[in-house]
Amino acid sequence: MNPVVSQPGYGSAVSGSSDWQTGTFDCFDDIGICLCGAFFPLCLSCQIASDMDEFCLCGSSVAMRTMYRTRYGIPGSICKDFLCLAFLPHCTLCQLKRDIEKRKAMNAL
Repeated sequence: MNPVVSQPGYGSAVSGSSDWQTGTFDCFDDIGICLCGAFFPLCLSCQIASDMDEFCLCGSSVAMRTMYRTRYGIPGSICKDFLCLAFLPHCTLCQLKRDIEKRKAMNAL
């Protein structure tokens, strides 16, 4: 009999630990997302929430980022999520949207 060495993840999580597909400051990886985040952050928040089947105004919340991290096994903490959103809100939103788009492209979302 084999012992269980890892617990299943949330939803369709990829097994094991992964990381963000892009860094917080990799804005030029997708200039469209960068411009949307800079000039229309509420619209970007709604897009993120829609991608995650959540309420529109939740896209820029700590809970949304934490849920996404947990779903895909991305290392971090609620405290770090809070600090990122408190001090780098636009960059953090753009990072989340870029990650969603890259996972969609890999059929991992």
